[in-house]
Amino acid sequence: MSKRRGAKVVGVVLAAGVLFGGGFLTAAMTADPTASEEYIALDATGQRAASNRDSYKDQLDALKGKMTAMETEVQQKDDAVLLRETAVKKAEEEVKKREAAVTGVEKKQAANTIADGTWVVGVDIEPGNYKVKSSVGSSCYWAILATGTNGDDIIANDLPGGGLPSVTLVAGQDFKSKRCGSWIKQ
Repeated sequence: MSKRRGAKVVGVVLAAGVLFGGGFLTAAMTADPTASEEYIALDATGQRAASNRDSYKDQLDALKGKMTAMETEVQQKDDAVLLRETAVKKAEEEVKKREAAVTGVEKKQAANTIADGTWVVGVDIEPGNYKVKSSVGSSCYWAILATGTNGDDIIANDLPGGGLPSVTLVAGQDFKSKRCGSWIKQ
C-alpha cells in the first residue's frame, strides 16, 4: 500500500473517530429530554387526553346502546300502530258493509211502509201482508175497500181498540187507515 493511501485511510479513521466521539460526548453531556419539565407536562397532558378519550369512548358506547334500544322501541311502536291501523281499516270495511245492508233494509222498509191515508193496492202500495209498526190506540180505524167505489164497498174493516192489527191486501183493493200509525209490509 502506498504511504499516501495509508495516510488517507488513517485520516479517514481519525475523522470518523473524532466525529463519533464528539457525537457521543455531545450526547453524554446533553440532558435526558424525558426528564425535562416540558416533556413531563406534555406527557401528563397526553395521559389525560388518553384517559378522556377512553371515557368519551365509554360514553359514546353507552349512548349507542341507548339509541339502539330507542330505535327498537320505536320500531315496536310503529309495528303496533300498523297493526291497529290494519284492524281499524278492517273494522271500517265491516261497518260500511253493515251500513249498506241496513240502508238497503231501511229503503225497502220505507218503500213498504204506509201511513194514514187511502192507498190503491198495486198502484200506490204493493200487495201483501201489512202490520202496524207499534201498538195502536182506541181511535185507530182501517178498511179494505173495492177499488173505484169511493169507499162504498167495504171488504173488511175494524176499530181494533189496541194491539198490533194486521191486514192482507191484494191488487184491485183500496186500503184506508186513520190514526193507526205506520203499517209495514211483512
